[in-house]
Amino acid sequence: QNRWLQVQVLHAVPVCELGEVAEWSIAAVLKTALGASPTGVRIPPSPPKAKTVNKELYTVLIWVAVIGAAFAFLWWQGHLKRIAGFVAETREELRKCTWPTWDELKGSTVLVGVTIFMLGVFTVAVDWISTQLILVIT
Repeated sequence: QNRWLQVQVLHAVPVCELGEVAEWSIAAVLKTALGASPTGVRIPPSPPKAKTVNKELYTVLIWVAVIGAAFAFLWWQGHLKRIAGFVAETREELRKCTWPTWDELKGSTVLVGVTIFMLGVFTVAVDWISTQLILVIT
């Protein structure tokens, strides 16, 4: 019987609605577990909730203000003009570059592939030889 009472006490927490009796003590939990009505104070009804303003809207407006302020500051300091100049100079330099033809590009790609394959074979061979030497030594 004590074991049943302990299990009931652990899980029996009085749940009160508005206007019901609320007593939050060990005695109230024990009374609820035993089926007796708890005594205590009455919970007054809570006041009606005020209309909540959409928090996401405020978050978006704050971010718009922060980004706008950063943009205005960069413009005022002349950083945007410098960035635009950098982009224009970069485009001009890229026009001066000579780009490889399709055949040159294919040849370079094959050369890179063959070089990577040879480097892989060399690495595997050195690793295998080193492993065999260490096995012979030990």
